[in-house]
Amino acid sequence: MALFFFIVAIILPSATPPRPIELGPQQTVSTINAKMGVHTRLTDEVEAWKVKRTLEMVREMGAPWIVEYFPWAYREPFPGIFDWSHSDLVIDHANRQGLNVIARLGFVPEWARPTDSASSFLPPERMPDFADYTQAFVNRYGDRIAAVIIWNEPNLALEWGFQPIDPEGYTELLKLSYQSVQTSDYPDVPVLGGALAPTLAPPGSDQAMNDLIYLQRMLDAGAGEAMDG
Repeated sequence: MALFFFIVAIILPSATPPRPIELGPQQTVSTINAKMGVHTRLTDEVEAWKVKRTLEMVREMGAPWIVEYFPWAYREPFPGIFDWSHSDLVIDHANRQGLNVIARLGFVPEWARPTDSASSFLPPERMPDFADYTQAFVNRYGDRIAAVIIWNEPNLALEWGFQPIDPEGYTELLKLSYQSVQTSDYPDVPVLGGALAPTLAPPGSDQAMNDLIYLQRMLDAGAGEAMDG
């Protein structure tokens, strides 16, 4: 019996859940270089203290803003069921440090794409679902973020689900997302087009499209009316 209590005494402390990481004091760094920002990519960082320390270090170097990735698949793993815990953590700490957050959205959940397809593949019929996620995100964080970015490098096959590169298709996604923000609780949140990868891909390449050609086709399809930058 004594041995049993000894084992329990060892096990129980380790079973105690860790205490939440406190936000800590407001940022005190006064140096600001408005041209400098950091793509923090805390998406898969599960340890809260690392999230907090990373954002403290960003602020300590003088950067006033970050770009952070908030994957759709992580936030809405099942249709209409949202998990905001990690994005709450990141945005709470970023705001506490006085950092402006530019939120990049993307990454398709399994329920919104064909089986065995790439996580960057968004079927046209699911574009309204992505726009709904964009609106839900802005409804939750619109007063605490600086902007949202719709997708990333859509002129690369890798980032467009290994499907034919389609500037007009991406522009349709951009239009739907822009409209969803316009009808959200925070319609003034700027919507930014996804960054295009600089590439000299030859015409007809199935891997990439020249970024200037891609951009021109976006504009010809009406993208200029569906983004703020």
